[in-house]
Amino acid sequence: MFAARRQSPLAVLWLLGCALVFAWLMARNHRFNIDPPLGAQRMEEARAFNASIPFVAGQPAAARPFHFKGTRAAREQAVQCLATAALYEAGTDRRGQKAVIQVVLNRLALPQYPKTICGVVYQGATRTTGCQFSFTCDGSLVRRPEHAGWHGARAAARRALSGYVFKPVGTATHYHADWTVPYWMPTLDKIAQVGTHIFYRPHRG
Repeated sequence: MFAARRQSPLAVLWLLGCALVFAWLMARNHRFNIDPPLGAQRMEEARAFNASIPFVAGQPAAARPFHFKGTRAAREQAVQCLATAALYEAGTDRRGQKAVIQVVLNRLALPQYPKTICGVVYQGATRTTGCQFSFTCDGSLVRRPEHAGWHGARAAARRALSGYVFKPVGTATHYHADWTVPYWMPTLDKIAQVGTHIFYRPHRG
């Protein structure tokens, strides 16, 4: 795992240009995230492109511990939102769940995001192309109900609300699957990978 440093303006422009060209090439097939076997070649191209982008040097600085303050009912609501995000974004992978939960809490600490855990998780959920976590607006909650793994996800959420920090992703605020190339990727520092998800944090000043 790696920590972030500020990218030079030239490097940022180069990354942005590469991402735009790659996205244009993918758009010719109308859809980028298509399932195998039809999308297998495109997914491998995305993986190769993502692998060509280096991690920034150093170890990621761990986020500050978060301790939930609120009523018992509010805490349970926060647990539910965190566990839902963890399960739908990372499945039953325990490390992946912890990484997703940490990203939610990292966003909560920044002024540009909503001030509640559920607000962060469901930000933009009413828009089909504007949600922050894709499961909230792509129909996954209806089409792909998850039942296995709830116990583990809720346990991970409770630990995080009591100060547990998942250090491997540092202060990451964004992530994506390694078979996609999001437009925002060049604007952030690539700092870690957990399973098939690549994690980023804002450039440091």
